Amino acid sequence: MKKILFTLNIAFLISICGFSQQARETFLLDSNWSFINQEVERGEEPELNTSEWEVVRVPHDWAISHNFDMNIDMQSVQVLEDGEKTAQLRTGRTGALPCFGVGWYRKVLPISDSDQDKRVFIEFDGAMSLAKVYLNGEFVGEQPYGYSSFSFELTKYVRFGQDNILAVRLENKPESSRWYPGAGIYRNVRLVKTSPVRIAHWGTYITTPVITAKSAEVSVRTEIDGVGVAESEIKLVTEIFSPKGDKVGTVSSTKKDYENGSFAQALKIKAPQLWSIESPARYRAVSRLFVDSELKDEYVTVFGIRSLRFDKDKGFFLNGNHLKLQGVCMHHDLGPLGAAVNYRATERQMEILKEMGVNSIRTAHNPPSPELLQICDSIGLVVMVEAFDEWKNGKNKNGYGNYFDEWAEKDLTAMIRRDRNHPSVIIWSIGNEIREQRMETGGEVAQFLADICRKLDPTRPVTAGFNQHVAAIDNGLSDAIDLVGFNYKPHDYKKMHAQHPDYVLLGSETASTVSSRGEYKFPVIENKGPWYSDYHVSSYDLEYPYWASTPDTEFEMQDDCEFILGEYVWTGFDYLGEPTPYNEGTPARSSYFGIVDLAGLKKDRFYLYQSKWSSEPVLHVLPHWNWPERLGQNVPVYCYTNYPKAELFVNGVSAGIRQKDKSDKYSRYRLMWKDVIYQPGEIKVVAYDENDKAVAEQIIKTAGEPYTLKLTADRTKIKSDGKDLSFVTVEVLDKDGNLCPKSDYLLFFTVNGAGKLKAVCNGNPIDQTSFSSNYMRAFNGKIVAVIESTEKSGEISLMVSGGKLIGNEMKIETVN
Repeated sequence: MKKILFTLNIAFLISICGFSQQARETFLLDSNWSFINQEVERGEEPELNTSEWEVVRVPHDWAISHNFDMNIDMQSVQVLEDGEKTAQLRTGRTGALPCFGVGWYRKVLPISDSDQDKRVFIEFDGAMSLAKVYLNGEFVGEQPYGYSSFSFELTKYVRFGQDNILAVRLENKPESSRWYPGAGIYRNVRLVKTSPVRIAHWGTYITTPVITAKSAEVSVRTEIDGVGVAESEIKLVTEIFSPKGDKVGTVSSTKKDYENGSFAQALKIKAPQLWSIESPARYRAVSRLFVDSELKDEYVTVFGIRSLRFDKDKGFFLNGNHLKLQGVCMHHDLGPLGAAVNYRATERQMEILKEMGVNSIRTAHNPPSPELLQICDSIGLVVMVEAFDEWKNGKNKNGYGNYFDEWAEKDLTAMIRRDRNHPSVIIWSIGNEIREQRMETGGEVAQFLADICRKLDPTRPVTAGFNQHVAAIDNGLSDAIDLVGFNYKPHDYKKMHAQHPDYVLLGSETASTVSSRGEYKFPVIENKGPWYSDYHVSSYDLEYPYWASTPDTEFEMQDDCEFILGEYVWTGFDYLGEPTPYNEGTPARSSYFGIVDLAGLKKDRFYLYQSKWSSEPVLHVLPHWNWPERLGQNVPVYCYTNYPKAELFVNGVSAGIRQKDKSDKYSRYRLMWKDVIYQPGEIKVVAYDENDKAVAEQIIKTAGEPYTLKLTADRTKIKSDGKDLSFVTVEVLDKDGNLCPKSDYLLFFTVNGAGKLKAVCNGNPIDQTSFSSNYMRAFNGKIVAVIESTEKSGEISLMVSGGKLIGNEMKIETVN
């Protein structure tokens, strides 16, 4: 447990702001939780003996360290095949991990006799799912939706002079999700102590209605939650600090005879620094609440100054500058770490995506962790925050549809109130491919949800993702929202824009190309509905399910349709569950959709998107050049690049120069040598600039036998906080240092010193080895080890070995 200052969006130390901590105290409840993964009769009772329970840290995912079992949560699903619906028994749909059933968590709260004049609150960023919260055996409240953040006041349940025991019961029911949901208290929890009068939970709302180069108007609305101050003078002082920490504005307001309500304040900031993709400048508003001149509360809100415009003909504009949305959809899991939130793991994902040229994230299909938005705020990514995957007419037997009527307004309200100050957030999405698209009530429900969004935050547009777009238009659902999202409808963009010229359109979900990192299939053809006996798909990036397309199909429509806001590719990273196309009776337990694999290793497709989206030079050649089984046969060579032309040499002999053209969609975005005959040796691609000058080259050689291991850490110095991570990529090399692209050596990992082995992952969707194991096979020559620090500074030693390979060791330093 650590004591922190909690802000609306971000944890800040008060000392950073230059103020002393007084009335508000916040404690991060991260350690010494007791946990058991089973039903316990009267598990909330304070006297319960928990000596046999496991002691865990929160955030915690109770399932991720266990073994895979393809029998877990098998679901019967109706699928469309050849125009007819048939029943399919899906395996691995929710990750084949034991994330279902009941779990209990208990913890003694840090409450003392000195807190008797305070109010006490508990805040959960998320608990999966059907949470029931108790204090000292008494029921406090519940929250069914596992993705919602929520808070309860504990004051009346506190017992001074004795231990105060918090108990949380969670239950994941089978057939309640379409992907791996995680299990447990998987996001952060805080205990908050305040004076009787305080700034309310998520109680500030900051907008910047007028922005010029000279100044920005800042509007601050602050909600007060108070008791016993009806005859007192209430004063609210709000100070604004620049990204450098300089005070740039102050406003003070006073009210008398005041109980609950709000303050509306306004001030101007001179020469504002705008929040943008390139320069994500963030301001801080420090709110101090006084009752009869005595400081009662202090609250920090992080915000940004930026303008948004969505034009039906010209697209999206950030601060008046056109920005095509180059987005990806992201599920909430962190691959081998499961659903348990980790700041560094989330940051690494966002850094990799931004390197690819991504400028936007869609939080598919649920509210994200606060950490994700904090990171997007800080590195410059705009975000579509999505609320629901289903409404009342659910997709899962035990899904959110069972709770929609009672909880939808509460959950949507919580999402918007929590996230509306983030400068990165630009769009609210109220649903993904909801079944009400074809129902008469669809428009009515959409209007209900959209009205909630606009009431709480009129500054951002509302959208939804439609895979049945014609029906959604016909029943009025599309008229209830501001941005009409099409899922997998690139060939209808022009038609729908002509038929509905007032619609603002975007590709809310696109592509769904599938690939396995380092796997290549022959012949190299566009393949709709691939299926292979080895349960892999090709990294020539031409394979996709029946509803989907290749990246190039969407690229072409995005380039030819100026009015489209942009696209959100399914998906940025592979994720646990939904292993299309191997959904039925296979060993597959994670997806193939990702541009980056489950371990965070880049697939070839990463470089196709990077060559299209990034301004950095890109030259990437595929496939590898180890094909003894194809000696004398055709092995096409592809190049993903943003150079204008390139030349291929096979064992020193030119195979010709290629340059992009618009003769077809693939020639428009790829350089291809389709008739190459395989001979061992090397392939080399030389890139030329506009003046035919050679400016870059990449060589791929035929690798010899596996010989040694290469270890590369994303960071060799990490914090000694028991949470920070280093991701170490291990590669199997031959004697000459070439990657062995087909190696599946079994590797063993040993960690000593000031850290531990958190997880291993090779990115192979069909590998059944537990992520918590200390061994795993390499997949096509690569694997990642995740190293976690302890709370002691020092040195971590990672040793990797396997068979007759020459092992290798890496040192990682941990510091305070």
